[in-house]
Amino acid sequence: MRESSIHITSLVFFTLCLILNSCTSNDDIYLSRKEILRMNPELQRVLDHCSADEEKLRAAEFLIDNLPYHYGVVYTDMAPQNLAYELFGSGKYTQFESRDSVVRRYGYWGVKNPNYRNDVFIDPDFLIDNIDWAFKVWREQPWGKNVSFEQFCEYVLPYRVGNEELYSWREKIYNQFQPIINALPNDSNKQQPTHIATVLLDTLLRAPFYFTEEISSEVRVGPRIVDTRGGSCLDLSDMLVYIYRALGVPCGMDIMPMRGNNNAPHYMNFIEDTDGRSYYFSMFYWWHRLLECKVYGDVYGKMFRQTFSINKDMIEQMNYPSAELHPRFRYPCFKDVTHLYATNKGWELKIPHERFLTGINKGEMLYLCMPSRQQWVPVGWGKLQNDTVAFPNCHGETVYCIGRYNNEEKHLQMVTDPFWVERDSCCLTYFTPKKDTVDVTLLSKFGMIGEFYLERMKGGVFLGSNNPMFFDADTLYQIEEAPHRLCTQVIIHNTNQYKYLRYVGGRDSYCNVSEIAFYAVDSIDRPLKGIVVGPEEARGGSHGYPNVFDGKTDTSYDYPHPTKGWVGLTLDKPTQIGKIVYTPRNRDNFVRPGDTYELFAFEQGEWNSLGIQVSTSDSLLYHDVHQNALLLLRNHSRGVAERLFEYKDGKQHYK
Repeated sequence: MRESSIHITSLVFFTLCLILNSCTSNDDIYLSRKEILRMNPELQRVLDHCSADEEKLRAAEFLIDNLPYHYGVVYTDMAPQNLAYELFGSGKYTQFESRDSVVRRYGYWGVKNPNYRNDVFIDPDFLIDNIDWAFKVWREQPWGKNVSFEQFCEYVLPYRVGNEELYSWREKIYNQFQPIINALPNDSNKQQPTHIATVLLDTLLRAPFYFTEEISSEVRVGPRIVDTRGGSCLDLSDMLVYIYRALGVPCGMDIMPMRGNNNAPHYMNFIEDTDGRSYYFSMFYWWHRLLECKVYGDVYGKMFRQTFSINKDMIEQMNYPSAELHPRFRYPCFKDVTHLYATNKGWELKIPHERFLTGINKGEMLYLCMPSRQQWVPVGWGKLQNDTVAFPNCHGETVYCIGRYNNEEKHLQMVTDPFWVERDSCCLTYFTPKKDTVDVTLLSKFGMIGEFYLERMKGGVFLGSNNPMFFDADTLYQIEEAPHRLCTQVIIHNTNQYKYLRYVGGRDSYCNVSEIAFYAVDSIDRPLKGIVVGPEEARGGSHGYPNVFDGKTDTSYDYPHPTKGWVGLTLDKPTQIGKIVYTPRNRDNFVRPGDTYELFAFEQGEWNSLGIQVSTSDSLLYHDVHQNALLLLRNHSRGVAERLFEYKDGKQHYK
């Protein structure tokens, strides 16, 4: 998932500053309507067009007042990115095949050297068409009377979702999906936006759609996503926003700027009912429709709601020179809705002055940050008052750190040690390195988030037999717990000899396994060879059973059915088994022999290297690591999935 687009990127921010600085000489770089019209006099045509309708005029003023805080690509070749999404959305190609095909054709994929333009210079005719269509659906749809003008302006009227290329989209999408609405009974339910949202989502989920994180880019796909129906959680959230707004259903996007247990943001849709209650939903959550935000079970950190208007309340509360703010908070077109999700577990974090590693000035702006590999992402702000800085409404079960922003150097400096916040209480545990050291044994570089494959080995059984049908099979070993390393070794004490060996996956495991090696009792350094056998229906494909004995830990077996999957080895002659080594299906985040690794510790506000090693096995040993330090293991040979952890009680504990 790419980084949240609710904030203007540094490049666009710099361009915008050049524009704004020509219009104002003080620290307030938020433009007035008069200044906007002076920059683009053609926008007066939009106001003139709407002047006979009071609500339309107010809506036009709403859009124009917020134009400076939005932007998009112009005069940029979008063909490579569009083709990648079309291929993936067809269902005929994986995300990797789609990208490779585009690279072969264009020499690259995605968007190369994008050109951006601030929306102050938007085409007035485009804006007029957008306003007219938005009002048409708002006023004609039965539920429109239950959508307030404020909801309409924020969550129906906006002409863009992110930084996509602009073109008219409302009429096409309206004609495409309005028949679903026309087919509904004309009863009281048709007057409820939440009911319409549920019906639309139910219909959309019946047709194929495809999820991936591998074809996203910094430029949003735009309305084309409605037809391609494939992409990241951000892309699929964009898709619903276009469809719902085209039909007059007030829909927006809630954004977790950084997951509390991963290195990426998360996006989903929301809608408000007539009583103001918020409901979340997404194509990503295909197993349910609309649910109240308060029942969402995966809130770690902060949750923001994307808006089209700039958050004037936040700007007023900050009361800080705009040019000195971190770029993520200079133009806040979002509001904090963590309380809707975390409810009574949204804590106020209070950091006393003695926890700071350096001097902090009274009233200085500080940022609550969350980790993304070795970077710190600001997700909240506060000021030092009465020797304490407070950050309200924060959810726990994640690591935070406090930073200050140096505008001249464009650098975020951490000014405290990182700290862990409990989920069920506002209890803070600081990762302050101690003088005492310990030797650490490392088995992986990323936490078990998403590694549900490991659990699928529980209940798996290794069998031995001298009957090819396994009528007289003996159990050699049964797996009782999920493996926690690349290669798990078990010693076999059965003294019988077997010609036929088999692994049978546990219940609902799809027989997921990456690699298995059987060793003779008198030759435990060289795996046994034989004829690889398995169910005929699972022979071919990228996850066929031959992968289990190909010697590669990054290929795996996935049986087509949840249960009764198996794979085996037929030996030349009966042999006593002395050892079995197995590797679970995985996402290639375990320590691998031959790869180059570097361990880092966060000390005194920065990451310090503890040395580079080339692994000779599926583990790494580092000496003299300070206890209680927050650590990160980087693989320089492959992959970018790396996560902070602490080493405690002889194990890695990911945060």
